[in-house]
Amino acid sequence: MYAPEQINKNERRYSMLILGIESSCDETAASVVKDCRTILSSVVSTQIEEHKKYGGVVPEIASRRHCENILGVVRQALDEADVSLYDLDGIAVTYAPGLIGALLVGVSFAKALAMSAGKPLIPVHHIAGHIATNYLTFPDLEPPYLCLVASGGHSHIIEVLSYTEFRVAGRTHDDAAGECFDKCARAMGFPYPGGVHIDNAAKTGDRNAFRLPHPAVAGSEFDFSFSGLKTNVINLLHNAEQKGTEINRNDLAASLQGTIADILTDKTIKAAEALSYKKVTLAGGVSANTGVRAALSEACAKKGFEFYMPEKKLCGDNGAMIACQGSYNFIAGITADESLNAIATLSMEEI
Repeated sequence: MYAPEQINKNERRYSMLILGIESSCDETAASVVKDCRTILSSVVSTQIEEHKKYGGVVPEIASRRHCENILGVVRQALDEADVSLYDLDGIAVTYAPGLIGALLVGVSFAKALAMSAGKPLIPVHHIAGHIATNYLTFPDLEPPYLCLVASGGHSHIIEVLSYTEFRVAGRTHDDAAGECFDKCARAMGFPYPGGVHIDNAAKTGDRNAFRLPHPAVAGSEFDFSFSGLKTNVINLLHNAEQKGTEINRNDLAASLQGTIADILTDKTIKAAEALSYKKVTLAGGVSANTGVRAALSEACAKKGFEFYMPEKKLCGDNGAMIACQGSYNFIAGITADESLNAIATLSMEEI
């Protein structure tokens, strides 16, 4: 790469390289992305096996593992991309939202790396990163469009006005869709993380076996509420246990998955129609769920909407999504100095 003073202002640069660092939960991830949408490397160190015995992520353990893993993960990402730290145009990092201790590891490391190499530091909102995964899958996708972001910690319907401007049209008032999947899965006896086990069990189950509620939020047409659905499933299981009756887990898994997929799809389609969007995307960890992918894809096809969803390997937390969104932030002049701090809770409107 060239230093800024070496570039003729009338010439277009051959490429832009951004390193993305992600550590908001239990994955330590890093990636190098070229020209916003080309992944040169993507390294993810997961902690699933360690947290599995606790039935969920233990924040203190997650933070410690990030400290142990982040140097090796970043070094591997640079090596696999065949670039040096000094080839980079900027270093992007997730600073919000997430587990505060986990975020602090990534932010502190990125700040030190940026300062030592004399590179711009680029703050990235985690949800914006998930939205950006579709740019990595679809080179021609451009804003504006409507995006459903569904994961373990988030359920949002977001208007993507530009690459760096967002407006929230709907959000969860309690549990997120992924959280509902995981907590119901635990009650059903599936190991952590439960979402993938629900998905697998649903493939051989009868989705009409159980009539589950579709909770609504009064006065908020596009908002979600999954707490009541979770409670209904848990109570159903407890009542069956007390009566000594057996519930077919595959049938319950299929009914739960179908209900969540219907809720997410119904509200997203209604929002798209009300807000005049003909282009819809899906993102977040729950975007890997086959039931959700199929339901939203079919609904968009019926309405004549363009529909986009990321490759399954990009649905979970990864560094490529941070590098991608970081690239667009960098182009827009969104950078930070050494005062950048991690923030556990931050709405998209507050970016």
